[in-house]
Amino acid sequence: MKPKHSIVREYILSKILNGTFEPHQKINSESELMEKFHVSRHTVRQAIGDLVTQGWLYSKQGSGTFCADKSKRQTKTSDIKNIAIITTYISDYIFSSIIRGAESYLSRKGYNVSLFSTNNNYQNEKEFLERVLILHPDGVIIEPTKSALSNPNLSLYLNLEKLKIPYIMINAYYDELEPVSITIDDEKGGYLQTKHLIELGHENIIGFFKTDDLQGTRRMKGYLKALREHSIPINPKFIITFETSDKMTKPVEKLNKLLSQENNVKPTGIVCYNDELAILLLNLLREKKIVVPDEISIVGYDDSFLAEASEVKLTTIEHPKIKMGEDAAKMIIDLVENVNESQRNNKLESIVYEPKLILRTSTKHITKKI
Repeated sequence: MKPKHSIVREYILSKILNGTFEPHQKINSESELMEKFHVSRHTVRQAIGDLVTQGWLYSKQGSGTFCADKSKRQTKTSDIKNIAIITTYISDYIFSSIIRGAESYLSRKGYNVSLFSTNNNYQNEKEFLERVLILHPDGVIIEPTKSALSNPNLSLYLNLEKLKIPYIMINAYYDELEPVSITIDDEKGGYLQTKHLIELGHENIIGFFKTDDLQGTRRMKGYLKALREHSIPINPKFIITFETSDKMTKPVEKLNKLLSQENNVKPTGIVCYNDELAILLLNLLREKKIVVPDEISIVGYDDSFLAEASEVKLTTIEHPKIKMGEDAAKMIIDLVENVNESQRNNKLESIVYEPKLILRTSTKHITKKI
């Protein structure tokens, strides 16, 4: 259990980092903090004293305690160049390749790298953004957390901007911030997945989409667009949405139910949010002795190492993983090294990669029953 003075200190520091306390603004009084946390005056003074020592606060005799001017306090004390990378995951799935691409380029350019993984969790994102604001790196590469939803940590991103710490976003972005970003045209990717199956004669196509991330909502939009353009009736039961918290369970349960009900129209094609999900569903199909692609075709997304790890090689959408990492590194260095306002006004353009379908053996022409 944390010491009581640490809890009080972290509360005050969090208010400073998210911009609630502005430079030279008076913070809560000792009495208010005592009442809020049910602690002694000694505990409150210990917490405030720590932050005064660290340069976050200053006191005026008889007036109270005030937030220090962070812009003056945050000056570089060494020639070491640092870039922070915050991603939803580090070693899982395609993320290690993205990070490897970024780290390799940054290292060649003389930058140290600090890595943080949010596990697609807002509280983790908050803690790491606060740590980044304390460390004050030269720049930050960020993969946003649950990018399709309203983010509770926007004030921390705004504080990055206030402190003139450049950042870019990869894979997705928070639309309200309008950051420089590097993404794939995920709507087109979802369209290509679905169009491929339609061209193979499939009409009963299930789409699985993770909808707490922007990628998933856009891939679903592409799926719907392809069905509409080809005049294929949209079956609401064939649109399966899920979130990060139930990604390992809900899709399997829903597919199992659809395949088990005798009176239902049986799907002949599956569009997957990513390759990880495709492998999960392939395992279920194998258990049910449904042969891929003879009885059902399946398309993944990301062209990850998983696409060729199974006995069924996945048709999938290419993700330029290492290139994305390298491009992100180049972009953040460009922002860091062109710091004066006249140069910054020539804002870097965001990058949107064109998706490409990679054909393998998980899809085939449907055999029409007579």
